[in-house]
Amino acid sequence: MANKTKQAGKGISLNTRNTMVGLSFILPNFIGFCLFTLVPVVFSFILSFMKWDGFTQMEFAGFQNFVKIFGEKRFLDSLGHTFYFAFFTVIFSMAAALGLALLLNRKLKCVNFFRSSIFFPYVASIVAVSCVWKAMFMEDGGVINGALQMLGVAEDMLPGWIASTKWAMPAVIIVSVWRNMGYFMIIYLAALQDIPHSLYEAAEIDGASKWRQFVRITFPMLTPSHFFVFMMLTINSFKTFDMVFLLTEGGPGTATQLLSMYVYNKGFISWDYGVTSAASMVLFLIVATITILQFRVEKKFNDFM
Repeated sequence: MANKTKQAGKGISLNTRNTMVGLSFILPNFIGFCLFTLVPVVFSFILSFMKWDGFTQMEFAGFQNFVKIFGEKRFLDSLGHTFYFAFFTVIFSMAAALGLALLLNRKLKCVNFFRSSIFFPYVASIVAVSCVWKAMFMEDGGVINGALQMLGVAEDMLPGWIASTKWAMPAVIIVSVWRNMGYFMIIYLAALQDIPHSLYEAAEIDGASKWRQFVRITFPMLTPSHFFVFMMLTINSFKTFDMVFLLTEGGPGTATQLLSMYVYNKGFISWDYGVTSAASMVLFLIVATITILQFRVEKKFNDFM
């Protein structure tokens, strides 16, 4: 204890020096967080109660901005599209990631190549990915419809994909799942490799089938990973903007306009920063509520287990 409290260097105690070293690592990131995240969020919260176009003087509007957006059909449609997109993206991404992890957790030839190939879309340029998928989804001459025709689908039954109000959102969900599944596959792979092999050996001795082993051992043991993947996918789905903007620009019409795109249009096209901030606060509250509920469910589950 004496060594920890004695003076080190020029009159600075060892504890103080260690604290300063720790702060030197944290401070740059904290300053960046304050300047580029905390301050804009606080300013956006203030703007949600103001009327401002960026040029004239601010006017206090109270809750008028919130009343305005909830009375606007485009906002309600965007909110519904966002929940629709998030729900199916999360469900299918989790299923695809878990299925791929189970498949690539085995001793296969070139398994590292397959793992890298599936992970690659997550780190690939979103601009390049969107351009390629946009070409593939073309109604006439697109690779996907060409493949469907080869499988026997009649020409008049081919989906319109991003040119159709009915098929545009499923097309966006397909691209989102394809891009996300590689990253979350890695997370599931790491969790699968932490499961003790002795559990499977005991189950085989008891005569348990592969399906029962998955239901009784694998899936429950992956619960912490399920919660993490679900939370990250949910947050990412509600924040998605760039991919949808590049693929469809919210169209055709407003068929794929998400809440993030509604915020973009109000802020950078209509120049209505008050309404933009109000919509941003709604999006923030939705994500925060889902995250808090998930943490509570996870805590109760852990207490139960």
